[in-house]
Amino acid sequence: MTDAAPTKSWSESFATFLHPRVIAMLFLGLSAGLPILLIFSSLGLWLREAGLSRSSVTMFSWAALGYSFKFVWAPLIDRLPVPMLTRLMGRRRAWILVSQALIITAICWMALTDPAAGGSSLTVMALAAVLLGFSSATQDIVIDAYRIESAAEELQAMLSATYIAGYRIGMLIAGAGAIYLAETFGSNAEIYNYDAWRQSYLWMAAAMLIGVAATLLIPEPEQGRSDRHEHDTAHYLRFIALFALAVGGFIAVFVFSGDAVSAARASLADIFGNKALAGFIVELVRLAIGIAVAGALAFAGVCGGLADRAMVVDSYVDPVRDFFQRYGMGLAWLLLALIGLYRISDIVLGVISNVFYQDIGFTKSEIAATVKTFGLFMTIAGGFIGGILAARYGVMRILFAGALLTVLTNLLFILLAETGRNIPLLYLVISADNLTAGLASAAFVAFLSSLTNVSFTAVQYAIFSSLMTLFPKIIGGYSGTIVDSMGYSVFFLIAAALGVPVLLLIVIANRRLKIAEGD
Repeated sequence: MTDAAPTKSWSESFATFLHPRVIAMLFLGLSAGLPILLIFSSLGLWLREAGLSRSSVTMFSWAALGYSFKFVWAPLIDRLPVPMLTRLMGRRRAWILVSQALIITAICWMALTDPAAGGSSLTVMALAAVLLGFSSATQDIVIDAYRIESAAEELQAMLSATYIAGYRIGMLIAGAGAIYLAETFGSNAEIYNYDAWRQSYLWMAAAMLIGVAATLLIPEPEQGRSDRHEHDTAHYLRFIALFALAVGGFIAVFVFSGDAVSAARASLADIFGNKALAGFIVELVRLAIGIAVAGALAFAGVCGGLADRAMVVDSYVDPVRDFFQRYGMGLAWLLLALIGLYRISDIVLGVISNVFYQDIGFTKSEIAATVKTFGLFMTIAGGFIGGILAARYGVMRILFAGALLTVLTNLLFILLAETGRNIPLLYLVISADNLTAGLASAAFVAFLSSLTNVSFTAVQYAIFSSLMTLFPKIIGGYSGTIVDSMGYSVFFLIAAALGVPVLLLIVIANRRLKIAEGD
């Protein structure tokens, strides 16, 4: 994974795009990219038109925290067979199909819920969004494992590029498509029409059938993890019971700590004079307590014989142990820090981007045409450029270039915030931002893939991708509050500054990796 020499010639780099596995990832990427904007930006516009505040809208992004905790149930997906389907389709394809069915169910549930209806409607919408986040994250677990297991390492950069291209097409369908349909059916910032959004989301559920068709057509990967221990149904059920116990403890912390959290938030707000900072600290502590309680319950369950100890160790401990043994303690922690911070600028800014465009005067049609449609082609172009350059010059160099360009392009949003509604400037900002996002993402996905051991593909990659989004999404949930208190220009400056430490981490990690590999 070092950058000492080009890995392919230019002609070889371009030719790999025609590999059948590479083409297949385009359609799986579409299936993975479609659900996420139905939780983030499209849902944000829906809730904003329904009369919710910016703070409430951005807090809905926490419904996607399932992406950041998918490593918790990745071992279940990696181990448990799907009755009948696993034997018929194979382990990976069966779980992809199940997750797609859950995604369609969640989108339909959201479509049938009016967040402006009052009563418990907003809670129902939140539950549907959580289900969508959970099922979409589950689909990601399996598709990531499928991608890594379906081809050799030299194809991973190209697989990443086509995956990102498909992912962005899915985001176009759920972003520009959902927005355009909602406006066409009669909902806008001035006149809210629930039926328009209902029809829009039902069409999004129908679009997921593209992913279902792809799952039915692709072959099961030949390589992958072979279980060292065979278990009967009772062992699997006890394993699920242990998982349910731990998750129940985690949820209980959030359910029963409401009053204490409110009091602590108010006290800290008085001390710091900043409600956003107080809320962040309190929620971070509550998250840490929830994780600690879940871990303690899981440990007690194993000690009490609820689940087979060897099965738990093989599922949760061995993948982590393998990573630290391969890279050593110091380098492993450095790589984890890099993974956790690499996308922080991009994700924090992205949570509120659509609300920003609307706040400075752009219509939904302009957002759909410029940000979503034109931006899609820029991202796809950036992904292909990133894949080719990573194959030619090495992943780490393109990883650094992507991080640097992300910082610089985020600063352009300050110019847009100060200028206001300006179509040519919007095209310039979107061109720079999306080209950079595509390039950086292609290199980053290839980088993460190279860190995994094929014996623990699903679990290790789930840990990496969960860590990649956890901290940024926690901060992103407060982006609306930060904008309300400081304004858009200061917010974009903060988002850009968050990416500066990443540059240093990449330089250090690259040097340490070269030393570890004997260069």
